[in-house]
Amino acid sequence: MKRDPFVIVVVAVVIALMLAIGLRMARHPRQSAVIQMKGDAAPDFTLQSLEGKSVHLSDYRGKAVLLNFWATWCAPCKIEMPWFVELQKQYGPEGLQIVGIAMDDASPKEIGDFAKEMGVNYPVLIGKEAVGEAYGGVQFLPESFYIDRNGKVLDKAFGLKGRGEIEDNIKRIIASTAVAQK
Repeated sequence: MKRDPFVIVVVAVVIALMLAIGLRMARHPRQSAVIQMKGDAAPDFTLQSLEGKSVHLSDYRGKAVLLNFWATWCAPCKIEMPWFVELQKQYGPEGLQIVGIAMDDASPKEIGDFAKEMGVNYPVLIGKEAVGEAYGGVQFLPESFYIDRNGKVLDKAFGLKGRGEIEDNIKRIIASTAVAQK
């Protein structure tokens, strides 16, 4: 019995797609957990700063934190970074702390040079895949988490958002945490 080569190719492609989807799901099993994360405690981590110091998310307890996952090659990240610089200046005195986590393969020196060129005025940490996984698997960049002063995730944003939307989220976490402090 002779087999049609077209059928064999189609079956091989279908099997390959099923394997690829299965591997992706195995690598990112907590995708639905990200949606559940609102209101949950933000996963703590320890990462190295550009200066080589160990930094924990819990070091910022008591501050409203915008945790931003980004990469040097990410065009939308380059658009929002100057906004973050301005927003850190504007809202830092009210308790905002922006923290950038670089999620690319560039060296710490390259990341530092890039951050300096962008005028970054907030901590930049060298990301690890395990930290991305703790936040549900960082699949899109930029990805931001808005964390209140008590360490709870109040909101998250995937991809580039407008400056106004970012500022509104910052105002919300500052205002909601200020109410929680009373």
